Amino acid sequence: MEVGQSGRIAIIPARGGSKRIHKKNIIDFFGEPMIAWTIKAALTSGLFDGVYVNTDDEEIADIAKSFGADVPFLRKAHADDFSPVSLATVSFARELKLISSFNVVVQLMANCPLRSALSIQSLVASFESDTERNAVISAMPFGMFNPWWAHEQEIGGGNVVLFPEAMNGRRSQDLPLLLCPTGATWVSTWEKLENDLTFYSRNYRLFDIGWEEGVDIDDEEDLRFARAVFLLRKAQK
Repeated sequence: MEVGQSGRIAIIPARGGSKRIHKKNIIDFFGEPMIAWTIKAALTSGLFDGVYVNTDDEEIADIAKSFGADVPFLRKAHADDFSPVSLATVSFARELKLISSFNVVVQLMANCPLRSALSIQSLVASFESDTERNAVISAMPFGMFNPWWAHEQEIGGGNVVLFPEAMNGRRSQDLPLLLCPTGATWVSTWEKLENDLTFYSRNYRLFDIGWEEGVDIDDEEDLRFARAVFLLRKAQK
């Protein structure tokens, strides 16, 4: 494999052993396997010298290839329920380095089917505008579930206010903006990613992609929400 002009690759982690939703990464999402939406967004963005799916599952690999992704080998490590996904991406990229060349890694989670090619382009452009080339992680603003008013429930039944200063008569519009990282699009130089083993490297930045683009599907409730958002967006077109 020869590297192209950009030196960028996309890696889509998609292990086969999902527990909360069986075969989550390839379940039907409006007529196509869920992973297909991420593959198509990556290819449509036109940003990458290669779009790779990192999986331990033959069925996922076959589906990924049928939608235009490359699966040069199956995942050999970090396919369990406990390993951080960044470690799986680093391990895969190290193997990929033996047959390819790249200097920027973009991780796209397969369970974010509402993230668009334009969203990927915007985040990568933000990354490349930074002369320090610090990692950039997609995020979305908290909406009706505002963490400033969070309470922790104690085992004995009491409640502890996590941010008492925010509860002291301050209006919601006067509180600082809080962003929640989402797995949609993460980008880093390969050098920093390999060294730190995480996209949360020193001086990483969050990039607001909006709540519609940032929906992560981890359980059935998330799936119902994502389907509702998809239909809402379709109705608005």
